[in-house]
Amino acid sequence: MVVQKIIALLIMVIPAAIAMYGIKLIRDAFFYSMAPDVGFLWGKLVLGILAFAIPVLFIAGFILHHDRKKNRVQPRFMIREPEEDE
Repeated sequence: MVVQKIIALLIMVIPAAIAMYGIKLIRDAFFYSMAPDVGFLWGKLVLGILAFAIPVLFIAGFILHHDRKKNRVQPRFMIREPEEDE
């Protein structure tokens, strides 16, 4: 049981660290654009947005999956079973 909790913690911490790095990249892109000799760093901005958005979506999906298994979500978030036509 302890190993499962450690693995679940790592599943949450590693994407969170990547998302924090994405925020750093976005911030750097904006602050370096203020320098007179450097243009806007579009590559750094796009990479930062991706490095932020993908881990956040992963964490949200992980939490939704976990809560669906324990029946802790609203009915609109439950997986609908296909209706049988007779």
